[in-house]
Amino acid sequence: MTADSERSGDEAQPPLRLTLCALEEPLAAAWHDIAAGRDGITTHQGSVLDVQADAVVSPANSYGWMRGGVDAVYARTFPDLEEHVRSAVLAYHGGELPVGEALLVPTGAPRPAWLISAPTMREPGEQLPGDTVHPYLAARAMLRLWAGAALDNGTPVRHVVRSIAMPGLGTGIGGVSPQLCARQVAAAWDEVFAHAPPR
Repeated sequence: MTADSERSGDEAQPPLRLTLCALEEPLAAAWHDIAAGRDGITTHQGSVLDVQADAVVSPANSYGWMRGGVDAVYARTFPDLEEHVRSAVLAYHGGELPVGEALLVPTGAPRPAWLISAPTMREPGEQLPGDTVHPYLAARAMLRLWAGAALDNGTPVRHVVRSIAMPGLGTGIGGVSPQLCARQVAAAWDEVFAHAPPR
């Protein structure tokens, strides 16, 4: 992916939409709190795969293994996805995608056509400390990729990905509290989109 700051053509497309998804009520409530007053964010209580979106977010580990949590659901749903993610991590990042970086890979399905891998932990199954900033770093990386990166052919990511469905970041295996995750995702959203509705 390459940085791309050109914004032309956005006006003719539907606005960007981020849907925050939760299976459990505590995370659903935390998502609802941060979605209020932020144009472009909606919430869904249920599976991330129930949302009609162009892309889903994988709160992955740095090596692209997809064996637990929502990543395992993605890997079962899209059989070649883990291989695509690991190949992209190797090709673009030398085999380790650091927390704070994100990459986009095709799912092989019509919709969601894309997966954004945004690690919340380095090692699979890692328990995150109570003062972690990893949800913020993962969310910011995903949002920066969405807002300003381009595909290898030069097409801005935001032109092919207008809607994203995202589960909790680190709230499963990582043990991050729903409230901490939601606050950090909100901070990342506000930083990237500067309180303006994304186009």
